[in-house]
Amino acid sequence: MTLDPFFFMKGKLGASQSQQQVAYLRQLQREMRVEETLNIPLSDLNVIVFDIETTGFYPDQGDQIISIGAIKVKGEVIKEEDSFYSLVKCEKPLKDEITSLTGLSNEDLKDAPPLSEVLFQFFRFVEDFTLVAHHANHEKNFLQHASWKLYRAPFKHRLVDMSFLYRMADPGCKLVTLDECCEYNGIPIFGRHHALYDAKLTAELWSRYVKKLKDIGCESLKDLYEEIAKG
Repeated sequence: MTLDPFFFMKGKLGASQSQQQVAYLRQLQREMRVEETLNIPLSDLNVIVFDIETTGFYPDQGDQIISIGAIKVKGEVIKEEDSFYSLVKCEKPLKDEITSLTGLSNEDLKDAPPLSEVLFQFFRFVEDFTLVAHHANHEKNFLQHASWKLYRAPFKHRLVDMSFLYRMADPGCKLVTLDECCEYNGIPIFGRHHALYDAKLTAELWSRYVKKLKDIGCESLKDLYEEIAKG
């Protein structure tokens, strides 16, 4: 499911619609069975690989999400046709360095849907799948902040940081940036700092590392976390 950046209706959410969204998200959180995903073989695990672009690093200091991109993956299979992308309306003018980095302008974002709508649609796309991101603390901080601010609901999805996979499968390599990881694995780099393209690059890495982990006998997230804890 690919969502056009301007798919959503303009204007503020009506009170009843907003309440329905909050109710849906809280119900999703209650029904989530995060622990069960630990023992699912990585080759069978459904994940959502995603990326966000933001105006900075600190949501509690006013930095905002300006785009979200995501794609579904099962095991090593990337589901190209099952993706999500949306711009997000920004309340403040973008800094020049953010425009230069992301290619997004104030004009691009002025008619984009508000974060409340985009996150609701994102969580509907995600359902209860495990989330995956490259160096995921950035994404986690923003999702935790937004989920509580907008919906008064905690962010409870399991979020796997790709750095765990790099450390386990390629322990001798100091892979930090997404570019370094892609270059090391022979993945062509394209569209950097576009949320959906970065999500697709990370999905390619996830696919490669699921196979690498399987080859060294690491079959599940439980195996992965146990081995990382030993190190």
